[in-house]
Amino acid sequence: MRRGVWNRALSRLEKAQVDLTLKVVKEVRSPLLARVLESIIEKLQSAMESRVLRTICSVGFPMARRLGEIAKGWGNESAEKWVHDRGFARFLAVMDLNMSTPRLDC
Repeated sequence: MRRGVWNRALSRLEKAQVDLTLKVVKEVRSPLLARVLESIIEKLQSAMESRVLRTICSVGFPMARRLGEIAKGWGNESAEKWVHDRGFARFLAVMDLNMSTPRLDC
């Protein structure tokens, strides 16, 4: 709520569903209600993820995998470790963010 995700990510209906569930239900037994709440929670989690973290998962690790395969093909045996190197994936993600961010030169 402090980051404004609650109001920014959820519709009025979704916020009302969560509020009402918290006030009325002690244990969710309905599969339908559980699915609805699960989708709302996933929506909140996705909205709370930082842009860098999303980019690490969507760009950094796939790029590390491709670069590792290329380097391994060139004979670098240690390149297969790049796929699991979180620091390398973060580096690639930040580089991608910096390349895609428009610069404002004054």
